[in-house]
Amino acid sequence: MKILVAVKRVIDHAIRIRVKPDRTGVETANLRMSMNPFDRHAVEAAVRLAEAGQGDEIVVVSIGPKAATDVILTALAMGAHRGLLLETDARVETLAVAKLLKHVVDEEKPDLVLLGKQAVDDDSNHVGQMLAGLLGWPQATFASHMKVIGNGLIEVAREVDFGRQTLSMPLPAIVTADLRLNEPRNVGLPMVMKAKSKPLAITAVAGLGIDITPRLLVEKVTPPRERAPGRVVANAAEFAAAIAAEVGKMEPR
Repeated sequence: MKILVAVKRVIDHAIRIRVKPDRTGVETANLRMSMNPFDRHAVEAAVRLAEAGQGDEIVVVSIGPKAATDVILTALAMGAHRGLLLETDARVETLAVAKLLKHVVDEEKPDLVLLGKQAVDDDSNHVGQMLAGLLGWPQATFASHMKVIGNGLIEVAREVDFGRQTLSMPLPAIVTADLRLNEPRNVGLPMVMKAKSKPLAITAVAGLGIDITPRLLVEKVTPPRERAPGRVVANAAEFAAAIAAEVGKMEPR
């Protein structure tokens, strides 16, 4: 079974996001970047399938500037076999990402495509669903458990509003990973050094003939409202008085 995993390069989740002074976006210059956390779970799921003898080749693809090769290298260090970067410095929206991934799927012909359920920079939660729609493939989103059950079927447990839903679907299919799917392995320096010898191809998006023109206009980006500082009260009576005072400040609806 051939597995394709899509990964995205985002601002490291441990860094506090700052909005640009002109409010056209968020600051990304000179910040530490890393693989989208949900995508790490997708890579880990692919590697575990390969280790269990259920995956013959894992291909990792990313879309973005040449610097995005660092997240592909991380995936290769985790155990993927081959990397592919679709290089572009342009802003690529979710539909364009899905179109580009469809191109890769058409070229690579994988049996299973894994993605994180969403990217932490825009939280769109679009690409997996859009890709499934473009391909006409079955999909399972928000996966917290996954296993190949034979006869060309995969079983997926999904995190849904009412709890957990378990379903099976035929391959080829799309699965998007939730945080509960697994615990991604740490990548040590020896693993990174070994990964540098694995194949990594770079293809320019401009030469693919795919329209990635943005369809959305971002008018303004504003930071969230600063939280008011807390205070410590001496006892329950003081706590109740503080609540009553805050309620008294509220305007009647």
